[in-house]
Amino acid sequence: MAASPLLTPAPPAGSSLRPAEYAEICRHLGREPTPVELGMYEVMWSEHCAYKHSRAVLRRLPTSGPRVLRGPGHNAGAVAVGGGWAAVFKMESHNHPSAVDPLHGAATGVGGIVRDVLAMGARPIALLDSLRFGPLDLPGVRRLVRGVISGIASYGNSIGVPTVGGELACAPCYTRTPLVNVACLGVVREDRIATARAAGPGSAVVYLGARTGRDGMHGAAFASAELAGRPADRAAVQMGDPFTGKLLIEATLEILATGAVVALQDMGAAGLTGAMSEMAARGGVGMDVDVALVPRREAGMSPAEVLLSESQERMLLVVQAGREDEVLRIGRRFGLEAVVIGRVTAEPRLVVREGPEVVVSLDPRHLTSAPEYAPEAREPVLSDEVRRLEGTRLAAVAPEEALFRLLGSPGIASKRWVYRQYDHMVQTNTVVPPGADAALLRLKEVPPKGVALTVDGNGRWCALDPYVGSLRVVCEAAQNLACLGAVPVAATDCLNFGNPERPEVFWTFRRAVEGISRACEALGIPVISGNVSFYNEEGGQAIFPTPTVAMLGLVEDTARHATPGWKREGDLVVLLGTGCPQLDGSEYLAVVHGQVAGRLREPDLEAVGRTIRCVREAVARGLLASAHDCGDGGLAVALAECCIAGRRGAALTLRTGDGARADEILFGEDVGRIVVSLSPGALPDLMGIARGLGVGVEVVGLTGGGRLVVGTGGPTPPWIDVAVEDLARAWEGGWS
Repeated sequence: MAASPLLTPAPPAGSSLRPAEYAEICRHLGREPTPVELGMYEVMWSEHCAYKHSRAVLRRLPTSGPRVLRGPGHNAGAVAVGGGWAAVFKMESHNHPSAVDPLHGAATGVGGIVRDVLAMGARPIALLDSLRFGPLDLPGVRRLVRGVISGIASYGNSIGVPTVGGELACAPCYTRTPLVNVACLGVVREDRIATARAAGPGSAVVYLGARTGRDGMHGAAFASAELAGRPADRAAVQMGDPFTGKLLIEATLEILATGAVVALQDMGAAGLTGAMSEMAARGGVGMDVDVALVPRREAGMSPAEVLLSESQERMLLVVQAGREDEVLRIGRRFGLEAVVIGRVTAEPRLVVREGPEVVVSLDPRHLTSAPEYAPEAREPVLSDEVRRLEGTRLAAVAPEEALFRLLGSPGIASKRWVYRQYDHMVQTNTVVPPGADAALLRLKEVPPKGVALTVDGNGRWCALDPYVGSLRVVCEAAQNLACLGAVPVAATDCLNFGNPERPEVFWTFRRAVEGISRACEALGIPVISGNVSFYNEEGGQAIFPTPTVAMLGLVEDTARHATPGWKREGDLVVLLGTGCPQLDGSEYLAVVHGQVAGRLREPDLEAVGRTIRCVREAVARGLLASAHDCGDGGLAVALAECCIAGRRGAALTLRTGDGARADEILFGEDVGRIVVSLSPGALPDLMGIARGLGVGVEVVGLTGGGRLVVGTGGPTPPWIDVAVEDLARAWEGGWS
């Protein structure tokens, strides 16, 4: 470990560090790093761990609010939900691992996000997933889909955490680079939120969980590069054990209840290296650790392998000196490895030994302080053909045919085949299960309150205009919560993009974050946690820019909520809001005409907010029998979904403006429009709420019968006149 005489050292061949980064490391250390230290810097300064290209942009997001207890920078965000309780919420990606090994990649994505929530001291109570794949008729795609769904189900079901909602869509750009984003919600008392800030020189550093193996080696670096798709990449994919994961949840919560834990963190990205260095850096302290004491699954593992392994189901705890045995006994009672592997030191220095030999000696604050980059940003040049959508050039398609094609498309068709594989009722909190605009869970700790969850994303919109597309994604999520009757209180995001070192990609990323920020500020929704996933491309072919937003809402009384399906014969069908539907960027254009084109109009965020409030208040007052937003596929699809969910039809008459096209009225998309049904006697009260908020109200028809009939009135035949049974058959057969 003597000082190097090199003035301008170059990184060793094969290193992922840039020459300038390696030079900075040598300057700080006063020498060249040891091979073990080099590996630690490579993972901790990777994009996955360090957010080198995104940190500055992410600072634009609104992160504070009256309910926020913990924001970005912690293992997960936390918001107050009443009665002294907090909801802990975060979303992560496991895209690259799922592309290489769909089952294990998705399963360990669930395990990882669950442990992030657990590391806040919270009991995980629900999962959401947001998934993207290539077209189903392409080779290998169905295998990917089945593997990912099986991975999510096998892990979530085994650990007893219900998957209560999600979304799934297909497009060619996701064929080789699928997206697997998973969010987790947990609950904890406000005064028991845990920290990852190490403290107390002399405190014990405790390893808890499964043994360490060679799986997941360099997983963080693997997630910070373009997907190679080589069989060798499988070594970077972790192998999960959900049964050990369940034991770890229960053991950790019982250990936290003793009050002996100073800090804890999941050994996720960068494994033991990440947990040690981040906990020490946050607390401004050091650690002295002997890796020879780390329980191992395989013989002959080197110190570097032990430090960099991302084996699953492992936590690192800092425990008060003198209370180690109390903690170890609990861990071992659950059949877990529980070992003191080191001590906290006052000097901010991370010293790692293998027995008597020192293999690492560095400042953890430097290890966790990677350089920050501001890449060149350049707006992509879209062709005039993509920019301008000439409606007159669209081939004529009968509205009924278009509706059936949309209902059978992967993004809109029933996902029952997916969520029936999930045990979404475990823990008995689920009030509204998967299949509605949002899921609803009761908060047993604070009855009769409940929490609502939803997740949304739209790569088509963001490919055409990342700023407006991201605005719409946030609005869509907030509308989904409003339809259930929930007040949005927090968001978490997962930002999926290509290589940020390409100027067009970075410009798109920056504009998407600006859109999320603007919409969240306008709607008063703080972003309390999140994840950035770059390098989602292969061979220079990037995915659509796909920011996904998971949103958490609060319901004062779980007995007062709405769902999409018509509930009674003879109810009024009312369209709330004044959005301006357009075919540009729509599901109709993509599915029926095979185009992703057009110019998106920026929504009136103030008007959208008023519509959201109107629907929410109407649900809370018990005025609405049903509520459903006009999302993918526009008004016609929303009406068909209400019919299918309620197993009854409706007769509707729509107003048409001058020069309005049938396809635009029926299938155009926008935010700020919600379809509700209610008894005729409740209409005056709804009108009163809407007038007070300046929200448009249009009574468009009545529920009843066995057919969906949509027209403009008068002598002309209706645009749509189909049996609800036929609609349901098309919708339920879309993934067959």
